[in-house]
Amino acid sequence: MAKGLFAKKSIHDLKEEASNRKDGLDRSLTGLNLMSMGIGAIVGAGVFVLVGQAAAVYAGPAVVFSFLFAAIICVFAALCYAEFASLIPVAGGPYSYAYATLGEIVAWTIGWGLTLEYLFSAATVSVGWSGYLSSFLADFNIFLPEKFASSPLSYDITTGWARTGSILNLPAMLIMGFIGCMISIGIKAASRFNNIVVIIKLTVIVLFIVCGISFISVENWTPFIPKNTGAFGEFGFSGILRGAGVVFFAYIGFDALSTLAQEARDPQKDLPIGMIGSLGIAASIYIVMALVLTGIVSYTALGGPAPFSVALAALGNKFIWLRYFAKFGILAGLSSVVLVMMLGQTRIFYTMAHDGLLPKVFGKVHKKFHTPFYNTILLTILGMLVCGFFPVGILGQLVSMGTLMAFGIVCFGVLVLRYRQPNLHRPFKVPFFPWIPLAGTLACLLQMIALPAVTWVQLVIWIFFGYIIYFSYGIRNSVIRKKNKKIS
Repeated sequence: MAKGLFAKKSIHDLKEEASNRKDGLDRSLTGLNLMSMGIGAIVGAGVFVLVGQAAAVYAGPAVVFSFLFAAIICVFAALCYAEFASLIPVAGGPYSYAYATLGEIVAWTIGWGLTLEYLFSAATVSVGWSGYLSSFLADFNIFLPEKFASSPLSYDITTGWARTGSILNLPAMLIMGFIGCMISIGIKAASRFNNIVVIIKLTVIVLFIVCGISFISVENWTPFIPKNTGAFGEFGFSGILRGAGVVFFAYIGFDALSTLAQEARDPQKDLPIGMIGSLGIAASIYIVMALVLTGIVSYTALGGPAPFSVALAALGNKFIWLRYFAKFGILAGLSSVVLVMMLGQTRIFYTMAHDGLLPKVFGKVHKKFHTPFYNTILLTILGMLVCGFFPVGILGQLVSMGTLMAFGIVCFGVLVLRYRQPNLHRPFKVPFFPWIPLAGTLACLLQMIALPAVTWVQLVIWIFFGYIIYFSYGIRNSVIRKKNKKIS
């Protein structure tokens, strides 16, 4: 039984799955489409919130170095993802990579863990979208009833669960439902919608940068690296490192592109372009935004929940129109994050179902839409329930833990496969092997260790629940296990 737990799928079999297009997914995404989706996933609330908060609490104007360091860590992971995506262009992304290198039980663990990143991220961002919608409408004296615009439950680490008096978060449920319908009717429709919202939010960012440059005061950048207060992480070089740990999560999302391999026209070429290109553009945007933001106002004034609004107010009434447009851009930006995360989640479960580890309904493709239609509807309903009734903000660090686990396993998987099967044709290779995948593995492990102990407890509970499903269903229906039994 132990041997069966670590059964691996051959690279040949995975490539056969990728080339089998009968009743399969629609291959219509280009490298540009994938890059746009990557930008849509990465450039979200992070550019409007984390920039200011990391500057105010940890790094000061030197937060630009925090974003640079975090980007370097993500580049390590992105290069490893790109090598796997070009070698194994299947919809399972890191789940499939783990299946080929480390075995079924590890693949299940990472596939189940990715639900923390994709589904719960989408739900969390939907709640954030609801809050921004309420704020946007309030600017026009339109006020949503509190009972239908916030969670009916709250959670405090000391007092536990409590009722808030609200009924449900209807706006969050509506945006989740809309995105679910969008991606269920076709990848082309989802791609077009994403392209539109990416253009909107990039326009907002460019307008802010252009309008804000003339308001930059060099005095706000002095000192560029504030003196450490005496405590680790409070400014100085240690503050830059702590800030990097915070803003790292602003880059989450590029990895979801790997799950769209079977919908890319030329995955071996387009996926590396999409992942590395979107990450590079996002990093550039974050660094420029950090420079302009900390140049317009002192970093000490950016510690609130809306640092972007503080900077806009500093521009004066002449640019009050930009404040309204910016909120609209934020709504658009958050929508694209929900879209890409839900795409990633549905494609992970689609592949796991084809491997027999989940019920077959998750692997069915609609004959007309060429999407995992039923899978998408079921996950959308689940996501609507989560964002409508629960304060999913408490899952933020757990989402980060799931993401880091996936990144670390992918980086380690590149090391394993290079040594075990060095002669495989790899259209894209991680440069400076083995140092980059090794650095990526260690960086992710260190980031995970730095997270609170309670997050590790939550992760263990989540994985344990996943193992209950695996050992009660997946282990008995695993395609590769059945195949190995027939051979033996």
